[in-house]
Amino acid sequence: MLSEHRGLFSAGCALNGRGECILLGILCVLANTIHAQDTKQTSVGSEIDVVVQQQIKAYNIPGLSVAAVQHGQIVFSKSYGWADLESRVLVTDDTLFRIGSITKSITATAALMMAERHQLDLNTPVQRYCPSYSDKQWPVTTRQLLAHMGGVRGFHSEGGVSSELLSDSHYVRVTDSLPLFANDPLTAKPGTHYEYSNYGYDLIGCALEGASGLRFDELVRKLILTPAGMTATTLDDSLMIIPRRSRYYTHAKDGTIRNAKSIDTSNRIPAAGLLSTANDLARFVLAVESGRLLSANSIHLMWTEQTTTEGEPNGYALGWMIRQLKDTSVIAHTGEQPGSSAILCIFPRSQAAYVVLANTDAAGLWKWANQIAELIQ
Repeated sequence: MLSEHRGLFSAGCALNGRGECILLGILCVLANTIHAQDTKQTSVGSEIDVVVQQQIKAYNIPGLSVAAVQHGQIVFSKSYGWADLESRVLVTDDTLFRIGSITKSITATAALMMAERHQLDLNTPVQRYCPSYSDKQWPVTTRQLLAHMGGVRGFHSEGGVSSELLSDSHYVRVTDSLPLFANDPLTAKPGTHYEYSNYGYDLIGCALEGASGLRFDELVRKLILTPAGMTATTLDDSLMIIPRRSRYYTHAKDGTIRNAKSIDTSNRIPAAGLLSTANDLARFVLAVESGRLLSANSIHLMWTEQTTTEGEPNGYALGWMIRQLKDTSVIAHTGEQPGSSAILCIFPRSQAAYVVLANTDAAGLWKWANQIAELIQ
């Protein structure tokens, strides 16, 4: 046996006892394995870096942050460009970006965690936990709302512009925003029709607060942020001074960068109201996949595409989008608002994921999903 490994350890083997010699050989094998893994990670990082640089140039992105996960660890993390063009502040790993609708995935995870603990029944009418939402012509459940099949309307828009998306009104609590839609009739019988709805997630937030007795932000911090080590993630409060928050940009018709319209996301806190970093969202992925937050059964439920009562698939699970990239199933969510873009993609089969956060809208993040997917799987 020793002769088979003589190339791994030479003189030290002759000088030490048999047990020490074997141990030294094992250590050398481990060292070579670790070196090979580090070399592979460095190669993947270099390739991701090339793709990111191309994307920044093609879409004229002021600032951007990326993180990639493979087999239970963050293997690549890098920041690019400017968090504040006027003050010449660079993006760092600590820069906070608006994550937009990726917030829905965090809200959904909190709902599934409470369901596991028997604090929230996903299949009972939401008014049990949110009595301020008046009864409708049909019962609405949290599960239906998580899948955007609760019949709660989406944002109104006129001429392609939504004043609700561009809102600059400030709401202190989730329940403060309910009057914006609470008296509207349902757009369809729950379960029969998919309609993407930020207000539906406001209603979920109200249910979570009612079931837990905690404010939405306090609940999310207790259930998810603290256990996952997401120390930077916080509410996107437009009135607060929040250190390291990026500014937001858009593009003029000629492609030049302009300041984006100032908006207030407090009319959709559980839907799109969080700030985070790429590394924090990578930690969120690791916490979910490792089973620290949810059981395998709950993860399966959360990541299973939902169907209407007629059996029509809707491309959405419970708080997550379901996509196919080159025959690979992807669990994902995007988040785009004026001045910001975000994407989080998870590849369960290969235990890989990546996060991209940018401080401009129309950053084309889905367009490079295939490229990064090929690199990290």
